[in-house]
Amino acid sequence: MNGSPTIGWRGKLLHIDLARGTARTEDIPRDLLLGYLGGRGLGVRLLRETYHLDPFHPGMPLVFAVGPLCGTAAPTSARLAAVSRSPLTGTVYDCSAGGRFAYRLKASGYDAVRIVGKSPVPAILSITPAGAELSAAGALWGKPIGETVRALEGGGSVAAIGPAGENRVLFACIMMGEGNAIGRGGLGAVMGGKNLKAVVVDGDLPVAVADKTRFGRARQDVMRLFRASPVIFGELGIAEFGTPALVDLMRQRRMAPTENFRRTVFEGSGNYSGPAIRKAYRPKKDGCFGCPIQCKKSTQEGMHLPEYETVSHFGALNGIDDLHAIVRSNALCNELGMDTISAAATLAAWGEGRGRFPAAEEVEGLLADMGYRRGEGDLLAQASRRVAEAMGHPELSMSVKSLELPAYDPRGAYGMALAYCTSNRGGCHLRAYPISHEILRKPVATDRFSFSGKARIIKIAEDTNAAVDSLVACKFSFFGATLEEYAELLSAVTGEEYGPQMLKEIGERIYMTERFYNCANGFDARDDRLPARFFREPGSGGEGIEIPPIDEKRFEEELLKYYRIRGLTPEGAFSDPDFLGKLP
Repeated sequence: MNGSPTIGWRGKLLHIDLARGTARTEDIPRDLLLGYLGGRGLGVRLLRETYHLDPFHPGMPLVFAVGPLCGTAAPTSARLAAVSRSPLTGTVYDCSAGGRFAYRLKASGYDAVRIVGKSPVPAILSITPAGAELSAAGALWGKPIGETVRALEGGGSVAAIGPAGENRVLFACIMMGEGNAIGRGGLGAVMGGKNLKAVVVDGDLPVAVADKTRFGRARQDVMRLFRASPVIFGELGIAEFGTPALVDLMRQRRMAPTENFRRTVFEGSGNYSGPAIRKAYRPKKDGCFGCPIQCKKSTQEGMHLPEYETVSHFGALNGIDDLHAIVRSNALCNELGMDTISAAATLAAWGEGRGRFPAAEEVEGLLADMGYRRGEGDLLAQASRRVAEAMGHPELSMSVKSLELPAYDPRGAYGMALAYCTSNRGGCHLRAYPISHEILRKPVATDRFSFSGKARIIKIAEDTNAAVDSLVACKFSFFGATLEEYAELLSAVTGEEYGPQMLKEIGERIYMTERFYNCANGFDARDDRLPARFFREPGSGGEGIEIPPIDEKRFEEELLKYYRIRGLTPEGAFSDPDFLGKLP
């Protein structure tokens, strides 16, 4: 590979020490840019010296990193990853978000910002092409997201925490503006532990493209594939209805988590489906900067409407069919700066433990108590595993590695069952996203009730998605395009030649680095476990579909096969203690 990494990449890292109140710019070595791309990969690589530190240790970095496509017209590339260690799971953790923040950060002249230390007073970090400046947050500390963003957005795009982050709620998120979130894993609590209320970025530096003609052709290919995808632009696709388009599909497949995963069908789900939301709110299309899909939806007054995971978990998981209550719960979580999946799943575990799920009219009060850690909310703020343990019923936490499972019941998709467990960040659907082939039949259909071949499929998908998260591109792009088209975009932007296989190899490097960090911090095969409920209790059958318990022996066989394919020991660990030393 040849050429300058300053094409596409900025080649610059902004290092912030909040304790000292200092900022300095460093060059990012060329081999790191070529070998880790940006976003998730670059952020994970920047943790190499500190991955063993506690999430709230002042020396544990919080990294914001963009990718080489950001700032160009590459579809869905206006995204970034935040990377640190999760206080919820203890794993290395990355989470991505769109909006305008990533674009403005890249336009400020940086590929990444690495933040360490704890500010002596609550602070605001402002970044422009001229440099970085820290100022006191003052009265904004304690304020909700909307008020904070409106107070600061005159100076640029805003990433902020709400009261939940300030109070170190273990599933606090970082809001990018008022409607996009670094949602899962509690990175908002990490930011709050640093006394950092918000980061404001305002840049206008253009991003060069090495070969504009080649880039234009590659972009046309991607857009053609987007338009041909029924999942993206179909009559019932995500461009039309947003992710709540999945509500009816999950009900039909009998895999909608209901009453803390005790059942897999909720009779009231039609009240909050994509068509129901359209009828009730007549939503406007919205989306990330420059994105052609516009999957987000908002009311005519500008209130952001919930995603599939949110409507399903505040709905079926808690036995609530009141759409307006669900929408209010989503809005309150956004204002407090809390992950909706973990918040709703924690309420469900707590509800099952006490023998009564919360009523629709109770939820907002409970969420507020979580965010401010008041009364019973102080326990609920510690998330479902700790809540269930405190109640004497740890089995009621539907989580893997303490990360609450999203709205896809694994009894109805065996690839998802495996992927929840092998995900480096915990019970996450996005690391391998087997729903794409098990339910949406992309790129090819697989048998959702079989483990056959799933170990290798999950491994390939994890590597692919690690590369995607490092470009950084949206997962929805790959309901139409493939790594081949995005490798062509990357080659055109940077002047370096990338192919899909090379991107998968980079993704494998990133995944295995994360796994090594976790193993070094004490994780092993004992943590790659589903809750026992899925092996012992059936889901809700009907309409000719049976949802039996997962065969635990067959699951274990496929997990061991996965370890062999990954080159791991039967304990899910590394046989080579110098693994990291052999990587760039």
